[in-house]
Amino acid sequence: MTSRRPESFDGLGYRGREDPVHGGGYTGRSFNNSSSADMQHWVTTPPDIPGSRNLHWGERTPQYESAASTVPGSEETQQISTGPSGDQINRFAGFGIGLASLFTENVLAHPCIVFRRQCQVNYHAKCYHLSPFTAISVMYNVTKTQGPKALWKGMGSTFVVQGVTLGAEGIISECTPLPRELSHKWNPKQIWGHLMLKSFTYVLAMPFYSASLIETVQSEIIRDNPGILDCVKEGVGRMIGLGVPHSKRLLPLWTLVFPTVLHGVLHYIISATIQKLVLFLLRKRSSPRRATDGSETVQTMLDAYFPELIASFAANLCADILLFPLETVLHRLHIQGTRTIIDNTDLGFEVLPINTQYEGMRDCINIINREEGVLGFYKGFGSIIVQYSLHAAVLQITKIIYSMLLQNA
Repeated sequence: MTSRRPESFDGLGYRGREDPVHGGGYTGRSFNNSSSADMQHWVTTPPDIPGSRNLHWGERTPQYESAASTVPGSEETQQISTGPSGDQINRFAGFGIGLASLFTENVLAHPCIVFRRQCQVNYHAKCYHLSPFTAISVMYNVTKTQGPKALWKGMGSTFVVQGVTLGAEGIISECTPLPRELSHKWNPKQIWGHLMLKSFTYVLAMPFYSASLIETVQSEIIRDNPGILDCVKEGVGRMIGLGVPHSKRLLPLWTLVFPTVLHGVLHYIISATIQKLVLFLLRKRSSPRRATDGSETVQTMLDAYFPELIASFAANLCADILLFPLETVLHRLHIQGTRTIIDNTDLGFEVLPINTQYEGMRDCINIINREEGVLGFYKGFGSIIVQYSLHAAVLQITKIIYSMLLQNA
């Protein structure tokens, strides 16, 4: 922390003038060549008290505010001219932008995630829903038949999985030398350690991810109202093999480690790389606009908030599209043997049981390719288009509202 005082200031000779009261013509020492006007930035004078020693007869102590107001370019002058209202509006708008993005990713997009997962695990489906229009029609039928809760099921368990993931990552990083974040001067050893940390985190969160997946795809017609902590209970039961009814076709957790870690690490690498690239390009293209009508302030504040949101949006979109086939295989392996009944994604009016007999990741890939074709890996792809279209619309609306608030501030 650097000192705010001048280098030659010692706290003794701030007056730099004669004091006839204390010394009869004795000149006060000054250990620097700075004028009293310059010292007003560094010395706070005491208040005007009648009869106090800091006043000469017939004089008033120069106050800090008055001295600061005479110095051009001072911080106080800028604060007075701008006022605190603009800063408060900027902070409030920035909080609103982040909240809108968080709401879109976790709440508004949840029906699309539910329908996408149901399509991925439904090997009976004849309609693959590669178009967003067919996906919207079936989602409407499900909502009409079972109520609005049918597409928001399992939302609480997704937050539980996120909490477990963050907690496990923090605990592992504190107990091991594995870095949680990469510094600017990274090396291959730090990268491998960081990816190992992510891998261990995905392994610990894997049972809870399986429980959350079951809650999101299970039909609302045949399931009871689950509690908030049911995901934790079922995840622990999946780890120890007790408390949850499973069939003999249930795959052991050790066979799910590789596809789960592979999907998680690849998703992280792709999203982090694209996010850095998009953020670099956006910041390189953005330049301050010189104008007197307030457009420079608007553009500056927009450049401060939106590039990161746009970069995160593009990164998640690219990662989800590129890893969609692997996600289909992963979800089918996790759901096998759990006696799950899902909605019929062809029409949206019936329910179907999931009875698969995959032996592992390679067997699942071969069977999907042989029985459902290459497009079978992309079942429910239309829902991902709907999901990110809603996200892009919310970002654009938020940007327009934010621009209007800044211009009117």
